[in-house]
Amino acid sequence: MSTRERSGCPMSLSLELLGDRWTLLIVRDMIFAGKTHFREFLQSDEGISSRTLAERLQTLQDEGIVTKSDDPTHKLKAIYRLTEAGIDLLPVLSTLGAWGSKYRKADNELARIADELAAGGEVALEQMKKKLRAEHIG
Repeated sequence: MSTRERSGCPMSLSLELLGDRWTLLIVRDMIFAGKTHFREFLQSDEGISSRTLAERLQTLQDEGIVTKSDDPTHKLKAIYRLTEAGIDLLPVLSTLGAWGSKYRKADNELARIADELAAGGEVALEQMKKKLRAEHIG
């Protein structure tokens, strides 16, 4: 995935990194489903291919959204964790989820989670960010 910058527009720069079909879904799985291993991401309902997943994870690493480290419990596995930049995507995902809940035919349970997070406002987002920092950054 190319992150070649076409302009200095903040929205354009963000979309160049995050605007494909898969990247935010990987971050979503890290934030809301607690996924940290390659195989866990492959098991998402959307059906990402292993090649695409590897490319997106590498881009997320290169751009400082996630880190990758060896899994101490299994020498062939890696653990992916969010950085502060990745955690700061929470409001973006929350807003997208609330929009999808309102205007798309979303799963009722998933829509409820999105709606509750959006209804909680800044306080709920900061509480969740604090939890994510503890889990991913330490």
